[in-house]
Amino acid sequence: MSSSTVEPILPPPDRTTPEPPPREAHLARAHHHHPPAGRRPGNRLAGLANLAGLVDAHALALLRATVGIVFVGFGVLKLFPSASPAEQLAVDAATKMTLGLVPETVLLLSLAALETAIGIGLIVGRRLLRPALVAFFLHMGGVFSTLVLLPDAMWQPHSPAPTMEGQYVVKNVVLVAVCLVVAANEWVRHPRPRRRTAG
Repeated sequence: MSSSTVEPILPPPDRTTPEPPPREAHLARAHHHHPPAGRRPGNRLAGLANLAGLVDAHALALLRATVGIVFVGFGVLKLFPSASPAEQLAVDAATKMTLGLVPETVLLLSLAALETAIGIGLIVGRRLLRPALVAFFLHMGGVFSTLVLLPDAMWQPHSPAPTMEGQYVVKNVVLVAVCLVVAANEWVRHPRPRRRTAG
């Protein structure tokens, strides 16, 4: 007597219904497409773009204010005896330019007032800007003249390299460049009206 077992016939799998992906793969794709808030690269780029746009919109005001603050700081220091490291250098140069006819105290106070006034004019701008720029360039002419008037203090002996004081003077080319940009913008945007000639 033979016995046989009948295996159950299973229905073929339904090919129309896709199998759900594993949970790990689903989470990985979700994390890849949806990074947490605050870490998205687009947010950082947008923030940098906004900052760059803000700086660009106020670039000239920023340049004026920074140079103005430097001048006010240096000018105020000269009001206090021995507070400014460039005090004696400035007095010696101004004494040579005035042929020693003006007392040193008057020269120092005049330089302090001039530098402070230039700084305030640059910071405030408007009607004070043009006089401040003119005074700035005249003052820079006097500053750079120390390279010729005081060669022993400005240049190292037997070398074309500047001393520490000379470097202090030469670095003012940066301030000159900044104020040249400010002056060019001011004169281009607000040209002086031409006077009408009679006839």
